[in-house]
This record gives sequence, structure tokens and C-alpha cells, in this order.
Amino acid sequence: MTKPASARRLALLLCAALFAPCLTLQAQEERRDEQLKQGTPKQIQEERPKPVVTPQPDATPQPDEAKKAEEPKKPVDPMSPPTFMNLRLRLVGPAFTSGRVVAFAVDPRDPSKYFVAAASGGVWKTINNGTTWLPVFDKEISYSIGTIVLDPKNALTVWVGTGGNNSQRSVSYGDGVYRSDDGGKTWKNVGLKTSEHIGRIVIDPRDSNTVYVAAQGPLWGPGGERGLYKTTDGGKTWKAVLQISEHTGVTDVVVDPNNPDTLYAAAYQRRRHVWTLINGGPESALYKSTDAGATWKKLRSGLPSAEMGRIGLAVSPIDSNVVYATIEAADKKGGIFRSQDRGENWERRNEFDTTAMYYGQIIADPKDVDRLYVPNVFMMVSDDGGRMLRRLGERNKHVDNHAIWINPANTDHYLVGSDGGVYESYDRGQTWHFKANLPITQFYDVTTDNAAPFYNVYGGTQDNFSMGGPSRTRNASGITNADWFVTQGGDGFRTQVDPTDPNILYAEYQHGGLARFDRRTGERMGIQPVTGRGEEPLRWNWDSPLIISPHLHTRLYFAANKLYRSDDRGDSWRVVSGELSRAIDRDKLPVMGKIWGVDAVAKHASTSFFGNATALSESPRKEGLLYLGSDDGLIQVTEDGGRQWRKHDKFPGVPEMTYVSRLLASQHDANTVYATFENHKNADFAPYILKSIDAGRTWTSITGDLPKNGPVWAIAEDHVNPNLLFAGTEFGLFFSINGGRKWVQLKGNLPTIAVRDLAIQKRENDLVLGTFGRGIYILDDYTPLRLLQPAMLKLEATLFPVKDALMYIQSQPLGGRGKSFQGESYYTAENPPFGATFTYYLKDSLKTRKARRQEAEAEAEKKKLPVTVASADELRAEEEEDAPAIILTITDASGQVVRRLIGPTAAGMQRVNWDLRSPAAALAAPPAPEVQEEPSFERPVGPLVLPGKYTVMLTKRAGGVTTKLAEPREFTVATEGQSSMSPIERATLVEFQQKVARLQRALAGALETANSLKPRLALIRRALVETPSAPERLLDEATALDKRTNEILRLLRGDTTLRSRNYSTPPSISDRVFGIVGAQSMSTARPTETQTTQYAVAAQDFGQAQTQLRTLVEIDLKKLEQQMEAVGAPWTPGRIPEWKEN
Repeated sequence: MTKPASARRLALLLCAALFAPCLTLQAQEERRDEQLKQGTPKQIQEERPKPVVTPQPDATPQPDEAKKAEEPKKPVDPMSPPTFMNLRLRLVGPAFTSGRVVAFAVDPRDPSKYFVAAASGGVWKTINNGTTWLPVFDKEISYSIGTIVLDPKNALTVWVGTGGNNSQRSVSYGDGVYRSDDGGKTWKNVGLKTSEHIGRIVIDPRDSNTVYVAAQGPLWGPGGERGLYKTTDGGKTWKAVLQISEHTGVTDVVVDPNNPDTLYAAAYQRRRHVWTLINGGPESALYKSTDAGATWKKLRSGLPSAEMGRIGLAVSPIDSNVVYATIEAADKKGGIFRSQDRGENWERRNEFDTTAMYYGQIIADPKDVDRLYVPNVFMMVSDDGGRMLRRLGERNKHVDNHAIWINPANTDHYLVGSDGGVYESYDRGQTWHFKANLPITQFYDVTTDNAAPFYNVYGGTQDNFSMGGPSRTRNASGITNADWFVTQGGDGFRTQVDPTDPNILYAEYQHGGLARFDRRTGERMGIQPVTGRGEEPLRWNWDSPLIISPHLHTRLYFAANKLYRSDDRGDSWRVVSGELSRAIDRDKLPVMGKIWGVDAVAKHASTSFFGNATALSESPRKEGLLYLGSDDGLIQVTEDGGRQWRKHDKFPGVPEMTYVSRLLASQHDANTVYATFENHKNADFAPYILKSIDAGRTWTSITGDLPKNGPVWAIAEDHVNPNLLFAGTEFGLFFSINGGRKWVQLKGNLPTIAVRDLAIQKRENDLVLGTFGRGIYILDDYTPLRLLQPAMLKLEATLFPVKDALMYIQSQPLGGRGKSFQGESYYTAENPPFGATFTYYLKDSLKTRKARRQEAEAEAEKKKLPVTVASADELRAEEEEDAPAIILTITDASGQVVRRLIGPTAAGMQRVNWDLRSPAAALAAPPAPEVQEEPSFERPVGPLVLPGKYTVMLTKRAGGVTTKLAEPREFTVATEGQSSMSPIERATLVEFQQKVARLQRALAGALETANSLKPRLALIRRALVETPSAPERLLDEATALDKRTNEILRLLRGDTTLRSRNYSTPPSISDRVFGIVGAQSMSTARPTETQTTQYAVAAQDFGQAQTQLRTLVEIDLKKLEQQMEAVGAPWTPGRIPEWKEN
């Protein structure tokens, strides 16, 4: 029977604060996978490519090598990513919407183990059917995934094709094909790096080294590696076996399962730019090879005569004569096609349009030759070979489906990937289980409010609404899915929050949809501007720019191809500009070298009406100074609220007509403005950041040393230091402390991901990131970057100013810590550490003598110099050395030390957290791992300190000497102001808690001492029995001491004999003390009368018990052990045996 939570908590308060983490199921599985890899069955070993042994050159250093070895090491630039690796970014979620999933790779041995490919969130692995997930692709160059497949002969070998395979507006590009041979632990790029988009990978079922890759090739320009590629050596080399032209790649390839030399490949001609999509052309076609790709035949019979677009293929596993295709074609000639003679002749079975640029796949059922699935807005299914399609069922499930896996052993069992994540069904889609713990939401935009004490973050997402959620919560478990809320449906975009009232916000959806949302009531009012009768229709961007004027909180600006202004929160609007774009007729712009007619395949599909506003900012320093950017490369400026405009169309180093991704008016100077341009839809992946100091008249590049293959999406300027800038790029976050001359990537724990937007919460000095595929991240308190100067990095150490700490009691609404009793799949995102955070910088790591010796030896070996062998004294000194330590000492306003913390000793920036508590009353042995896993387990902590002023000092201790490293920093510990207690009452409370803590400390020591007496006395009695010369009275005395020990233990911890038999017993000293400690740990209220009474009783009883224990240990036991020595009894623990040489 399980003990009550309160009893367990009281018992566990005695447990240690530090403990070794237990091995997770994921880690156990990965260890088993590694063991499988090391001890693979013979048949699997034979399928793996044999390692290539490269002959090693002669070890004698050549002249050039020796000269190179003598050269001094180039100093490491401290203004580089490693210095800042420990400035961690914190994922806040969400997972309740998850995000776009495009492919599954399921272990055929065990369907509970599978990989998920996120369109722009990397690769994730589960070994327990989605109970937990592990991102396994975070450190690779690409984050956008097109396809993933397992080797059918060895599930530890995984192939990934990078770059999204859907040609929609927000797709990202990749850098080729990756392979893992250890179940996703490590990856190697095996080529096709300029393919940018991989449609499918197929492995020859007979030979794991033979692999086909359908490379779509670049979407936004010609060339690149496009076509069908084949390797016969596991990816070491590739051969293009089917190539069409610089505009046409291959989007799909399938093999005949009964004769893998027969292949079907779909050629795909397409091009996307800002202004258009052409999703097909005369070169799109269907090809067949019967000789493993050596030769090809173009299939025509029964296929559309009109120009085709994307084609999806499937061969029936039941009857390989049957081949299915979903074909996009002009003039509505597309649909579902079937061949029953291996592709020689085709029949159009259905006219269903798959919107191929976003979907375009077809899947054959593994058991029924006539059953097929077509992922689309709704998952479509046919039971008659495609003639009739019906919805599979989307009840309580997200639409926009991209992938389906049908369990071949149970075809009622599906995994489906949609824009809303992973869903599972065991009844053919009648009901669905949502995996609500996969945080891969794609954010276009983010912002914050000024709610107190914790602000909220808001953002708009790809097909998952506009939404908001807390930056942190009181919940000790963290931020949960239930903490998030939807503010507007559809594809979500910019959200703006009234700076004076965090309950009033404006949430946007696609193409200028806009609503005013009241959080208090949940009411939503549509407020999108509409043209009058007879006026030209507006051209809205997919992500239309919206701002609240920094000069009037009820004033909104909202831009299409014209700028609208409202002074009454959107109730009414007026136009304050004329046409703000170039107003180019996009039908006259060439694509793939020609002008396309109106009937071109999917022309202009999924593109905004060209010539619209994309960026908007108003100067906080000057009312009416507005900057507006367009999708066709214009920046227009008005200095009088829109009466007059200046147009600028040329910018240094930026190609003409480049998309303006962001504009940011400086908070420090009225004439300073920043602009970011983004040109990837013209196959230009270069970064562009410009700055103007004359209100947009002239511009200077501040792109600096940003990586050349990473477009810039967003920029943020610190509100205190104008030289501190942040840039969100296609592949991560960068910052500059010198206004853009030098940029440093801030990696921390941020995965490889596009940072689409940035927002700064000024009150908290937090940087908020909206990523496109991994949710929202927060860099808590980036103040150290604001204060950072190059000279600081040359100092031995720097301690940065400390942000004031907020004191409150963390709640446990789930009834326990962590996920409590909710199971491992319950999603929580982390809150920032509770308390005060100290940030410091170390120029060099503190190293032990042994580490310094080993480094010197390694350096000598590298330079081919003799290695100095350590002496015996040096080795002893290494063994006896106390490792160097970083110590943070916290003192109160009176100068009294309240806490010492040990910090990391590695070079670079480090962060250490103080939980605003005094030290724990006692240190206990670590509890068993299974105890630590209990939700009721509480690590021992001391009482909260008093609010007020504190100081922290940074020192190092090395070689027995403590050295001050930096000037101390003062900070404040504050409360929320919600407590009804006066400062005097709080002081009384803390005094009481400290008094209880002192008793708790003494009680813990007494308990440990009394408990240790039991085995000690047992050995003494055994020794006396085995000593012939020992008189019997000594054994009686030992027995009496044991009895007295039992009596003392009953006083300290209660009568365990009766309690184990469910008898009622009086409260023990421990019961009283830990009852007070447990009650006080979850409250800042004054001690109750009951608690003060309990303390008085416990203190009096403990005084008596302590006296008894001290007499027993220090007098009576010592006397008994002396008598044991006299009679020559065997040694027992706790005494040093006497010895004299005869």
C-alpha cells in the first residue's frame, strides 16, 4: 500500500539534495541499439559496407610539418561562439499545436520505435510510441527535412534528405543527403549538397549500398544537383541516372518490390519567386527504367497531354503490376491515375486535385490492392482503386495531412503527420490520439506584453493560429500546454498588445485578416480595413505589417499596398498613403526564361498578390516618422504621418527588388533606422542588414561577417545600448556589440533553426525568439551582452551586474514536482530558475595539476618533442590536490554570509542560480533512484531569506589560496507586494524558520548518530561473544546500550514497531519538526500558534534526547570500547585499536 503523500514528503525531507540521474528509457534503448550495433547478427554485419582502410603515411615529420609545429598557436578570439555557449536559451513551447510533420520512418521490428521528419524542425526519434521524443538532428547544418527512410535490412541505418519537398511559400532549403549508422546518434553528409530539396530516398531491398535519391533541385533558381541520383557504395559516390534540365528535377521514385531493377520516376519542373509559382511545365513527366536506372522510357499512354506538375507515385505491395499516380496538370487534366500493366498504360480514375505544391503524395495499402490514401487538406481514402475518394476522418484532429504510415501487421493502425503534428489511430481513422508533446511549431512573428509579474509571449504560426502563452509561471512543473491560448484562427501572424492593458491585443491571420481580442472576456472583433465601393482591391501580404504607434496606444497602422491608420483601436480606418509598391504586373515577369500564360500549372498559387507592404516601423523618438518596406524592394518614408512620402529603391550591395523583411526605427535616435532584406526566393541566400542615420536617405551595410549562406529575417536593437544588436537568420541567432561590424552566433542550446522574428521585453531585459519549426525561445536577462566590452574579455574574470530577484512560493497544482502523476508524455517547458542568477566570465579555465600536465604532454607529442615524465612528488601532489573552485559568496546588508555557491570553472560566460534560501539544515546520503523519481520527493532546502539588499562576491580557490576575482555586485531580493505581512512580521518569520532549521540540523545529526549505533553495537556484541576472555557483563552492558539506543530513536523518530502494525502513536520529535518545515516550505505566512507550540515541545524533548545520546556515545560506549581493548576483542568500527610492539 502506498504511503500518503504527506508522510512520504516528511520522510523524504531527510534525503540528499544531490543525486545521480537514473538512466532514462531513451538512454537504455540507445544503449541497447549500440550493443546491437557492436554485436550484430552475422547476416546484418554482411550487409554493412566494409570499412575502408587508408594507408597511413610515414610518421616522420616532413620539413613543412615540422615548421608548422614550431609556429605559435593562434590565439582564440574570445568574441566567438564558444565564449557564450552557456548563455542558454529557454524553450517555452508550445506543444499543444505541435507543427508540420512530413514523413515517418518506422522500425519494422518494433513499430513503437520510429523517426519523425519535421518540415522545418529537424528529425525526432521515439522508442516508446511517442511517450517521449529525442531531437537527433539539431547539430547538423540543415533543419528542413524532405524525407527519411530506414534501411530495410538494418534499422540502425537511417537516411535523411534535407530541404522541404513541398514547393509552398515558407519552405526552406537543405544541403543534401545525410546518413546515420547508429540509429540517429551521429550523422554524416554523404553528398548532393546543392540539391536543396530532396523528394524521396529509396533503398534497394536487395543491397543496402544501392540507394536512389529523387533530387528536386533548387526551387528559386536554375541549376544545382537535380534529377535522380544513384549510389552503389552507400553514399560515397553518386551518379546522375536521370537528368532533364536546369529547371527540372525528380520529385518521386519508387521501385517494384518484386523486381527492384524496375523503377518509376517523376520529373518535376517548377519555380517559385516572391511574385509567383509555376508548379509544372512541359518537362514534368513520368519515366520508367527496367535496368536499375541505366536507361529510361518516358511513359505517355493514358497520361495527361496537358503540361503536368508534381507527380506522386506508389506501387502496390500486393500486386506490383498496379501502379498509382497522383498527377497535377493544367486545364484540370490531373487527378488519380492507375496502371495495371507496370506503367505501360494508364487510366484516369478520379479528377481529384491534390494542391500538389503542398501535398502531392499517394500511398498504397500494404494488404489491399484497391485501397489507397491521398494526404491532403483532408486525408482521402479509396477502396476501389481511386475511382471514389472519401474522407478518412478528421474528428478532433488537425487537417492538412502530409504523411501516413499504415502498419503492415495491422492495417487499422495508422500514424499520420499533418500541419498539427503526429496523430495515431487504431480504428482506421475513426478516433485519433494526438502526440501533444512534440514542440515543432512554426512561428512567423513574436511579440510580448507588459503583464506583471510575468509577461506573456505572443506569436503567429504556420497553420496553427495566432496564440499567446506565459514567459514563466508559478507552477514548479513549468509551462504546460494548458497555459497557452488561441487569439485568432487560421495561419497566424503579427500580434500587437496594448502597452497599457495586456488584456487588449490585435491578432492577425493571412492576407490582412485582423481581429481585436479581449483576454478578459474571450471576445474577438474583426477589424480588417476594407475598400470602398468602386475602389481598387487591396493587395495584402501573407504576413501583413501591423504596429501600435509608440506615441498613442489606441493608434494602429496596418499596411497592404497602402497604409491604413486607426486612432480608435481599429473601429475605423483611413488611408494615409498612396500606392506603396512598384505596382508591377507580375504576369509580365519572366520565369524560367519566359513569360507564362494564364493556364500554366498552378500559376500564382499560394503567393500573395505582388506589390504589397512587408515591413513597417514608426520612430519612438518622432511621432509620424514612418518607414514602410515592400515585397518588391522599396522603402518609403514619411515624416508627417503620411501626408508626404519619399521613395527609395536602391540600396548598397542589395539586388534590386529584394524583399524587405524587417524595418526597425531606432529607440535612441530619430533619424536612425535599420532594414533587413531577404532574397532567397531569387536563389540568393546572402544576408543583408542596412542602417541609415538620416531617416532613410542614405544607407550603409552592417552585414559585417555574418555567414554568407543565411538570409536575415529580423533585427532587434537594445533599448539601452544602441550598439547591441541582434539578428535572426535562416540558421540561428547572432548578436553584435559594435553596431554590426562584427557578429557572433549565440548558439547556447538553440538547435539549428530559422529565427524568423525577435522581440525584446524591456522590463525584464529578455530576448524572445520566434523560430520556424521549434517554437519560442527566450534568452533570459541578456544584460551581460549589453555591458560586454572587448577589454573585459582580457581580464582574468568579470562578474556582471545581477538582476533583482523576485521571491514567491512556487505552486504544485499537479500535486507533486515535475510531471507529478501525469506520465512521461505530459508536456512541460521550463521556467527560468527561481531566484537570483549570477553571470560571470572567466578568461581561462581553472585546471587541476593533472589536467595541466596532460595538456603539456599532448602538446609535446603534437610538436614531436620529448615528453617530460612526472616525478613521484608531482604525481602525489596531483593525487592530493583539491580541485580549483569558483566560489560565489552571498552576504546580506549587514555583511553576514548567507550562502556560498560553487560555480563552473570552464572558460567563457557562466551562469549560477541562487534559490534565495539559506543552506539546507543537513546533508544526507543520496536516496535511491526510485525514491528520487517519486513526485513527492523533495530535496532538502533551507528557509527563504529576508527580502532586501544582498551582495555577491566572485572568488577562486586554488592551491589552498582564495583570491578575489572581481568587484562584488549588489542586488535586491523583492517580493511581489501581495503579502499582507509587515517587514517586522517577515523578520519574525525568518527568525522562526532559522530557529527551526537549527533544530532540524541538530535532529538530523542525532538521527544519523543513533541509527549508526545499531550496526555498531551489533558488531560489538558479536565481537564480545567471540572473545574468550571477555566477561559476560560486557555483553550485558552492550545489550543495555542497544536498548537505550532504541529508546532514544523512539523519541527522535517515533515507535516504528507499533506504527508498522498500524497502532496510533504520539508524535515524535521528527514528526513535529518536519511538520513545521513542510508547512513553512509552501508559504510565506507568519508561523501559526500550532507551529510555535510544536517547536517548543520538540525543542524541549530534543534537549532531553540529545543529553541521553551524548551520554551514551561519549561516556558509556567509549568506556565499553576501552574494556573491549583490555580483553583483546576484535576491532569494531568507531575505535582505533591499541598496539605496542613486544
